[in-house]
Amino acid sequence: MRKDLEIPQGKRTKLYRFLEILPGAISYGAIILLFILSLIDPVFGAIYLFALIATTLVKAVGVAYRTVQGYKVIKRAERIDWRKRIEDLSSPHLAYEHLRDKDDKSYHFEEHIENLKMMATMSKEYPAPDKIYHVVIMAAYNEGIEIIEPSIRAVAKSTFPKDHIIFVLAYEARGGEAMATTARQLKKQYQGVFRDFILSEHPDGLPGEVVGKGPNLTYAGHIVAEYVSKRHLPVENIVVTSLDSDNHMASKYLDSVAYEFITHPNRQRLSYQPVSLFMNNIWDASAPSRIIAISNSFFNVISTMRPHLLRNFASHSQPLQALEAMDFWSKRTIVEDGHQYWRSYFFFSGDYSVLPIRIPIYQDAVIDDTLWKTIKAQFIQVRRWYYGASDVAYVGSRLFVKKDKRTVPFWQLFPRFWRLLDGHVTLAILAPIVAFGGWVPMLMNLSSHTMVAYNLPNIVSIVETFASVGLIVSILVSFKMLPKRPARYRKGRNVLMLLQWILMPITSILYQSLAAFYSQTRLMLGLYMEKFDVTKKVVKK
Repeated sequence: MRKDLEIPQGKRTKLYRFLEILPGAISYGAIILLFILSLIDPVFGAIYLFALIATTLVKAVGVAYRTVQGYKVIKRAERIDWRKRIEDLSSPHLAYEHLRDKDDKSYHFEEHIENLKMMATMSKEYPAPDKIYHVVIMAAYNEGIEIIEPSIRAVAKSTFPKDHIIFVLAYEARGGEAMATTARQLKKQYQGVFRDFILSEHPDGLPGEVVGKGPNLTYAGHIVAEYVSKRHLPVENIVVTSLDSDNHMASKYLDSVAYEFITHPNRQRLSYQPVSLFMNNIWDASAPSRIIAISNSFFNVISTMRPHLLRNFASHSQPLQALEAMDFWSKRTIVEDGHQYWRSYFFFSGDYSVLPIRIPIYQDAVIDDTLWKTIKAQFIQVRRWYYGASDVAYVGSRLFVKKDKRTVPFWQLFPRFWRLLDGHVTLAILAPIVAFGGWVPMLMNLSSHTMVAYNLPNIVSIVETFASVGLIVSILVSFKMLPKRPARYRKGRNVLMLLQWILMPITSILYQSLAAFYSQTRLMLGLYMEKFDVTKKVVKK
């Protein structure tokens, strides 16, 4: 095991503590600076404000374009027969001769032809399609069978051969006897559907572990590695996919991953990232949860169109050989998905990237028993995501060191560090500055009659109107992405789906800015979040 991959426990070095404080310090400083500049001179405050809001306008245009583009690409990818394309890889020369002159405008077809050509000339560099295996590890805590069983059923509907799928239900011992009983019942129900159905019960309270999903996945990973070794399966040809208990995998996902795994020579140094769409129960969710769910779905759609910026999020796939070499996932962070990118990046000394898989994995929006519990649970989920600011120190501590201790060249790593830091600061400051920033220069200069100060709110409002174009486009696309409306809801539910966006400013401040500030403040104070607070999942019937 590479111990230098782990997040430090206990007392940090001075550099590490400085970097933990840095995101929160900049976020708070950016807000305070607006007041200071406005007090000195409202023109200074106005210039500073426009510099920040201009990024909103630019990003809004980019969001609109990437959302439409990403939606179209996902739909095209879903129409592809990935099983047929994998079968083509079994006889690349024959398939190439048959398809080379075909006029096919479907998604990825030109890349497919190029892949067939490469495999026909260098077949030894590519694994045989019938030697590929998938391991699906589904992490669970105390969810009921009504949550977990549909997720397993979705894997069982995969177009990938089931005798090459090993399913692992990784549940927590702290989930109690009810969880263990559910696990045994599901194993009995699905035994024989896959090559094997393995139960992994993660013990509670193991030393050096946070209470989170990473330790559970890692414990299951070791069981998988032992299983593969005893049965002499080709570890270099096995891909592991981690799922949450509410994740419904699209039927073509495993085939799409297998295809990309086969056709990329650097396959061991890649993660394979699906598009996470929070759409399973979107019609049942309350308005605030729907906005968060759809907004995060759009973020994932946009991310898949920017591969150079893509990071691991929620469910993802990675080769077993690479996972075993780096001791699987981190056991010291509650954001094991995003952190896995940096863990892998440093393990491979920078020679690592995330490959977009344009096939969705569908997840649940947050629903609890009451509206107030749902609002609270939603905040808990989002603040956990934004605790990813802890990676700023993890990355920076490997960047700002002497050259002989640096495993990745400075100018290769620094832009990534900067984007990571900028992203978390922007999450915290953008919503309140856009909502209230225009009033600050006027409020700080009530005794004067500066034209700039008094007209600034109106000017900001005009800029925000132009920026809302991106939101309008996103709303239109969201209606196309929604699953079919359940029969228990009348058409009036569609109107609510439209009116809900009035709450966007409120949800942005509550679930984006406040959650980001909460996580960054805890890092500043050294009050580390070391427990993965599972958001309750309720199925409405």
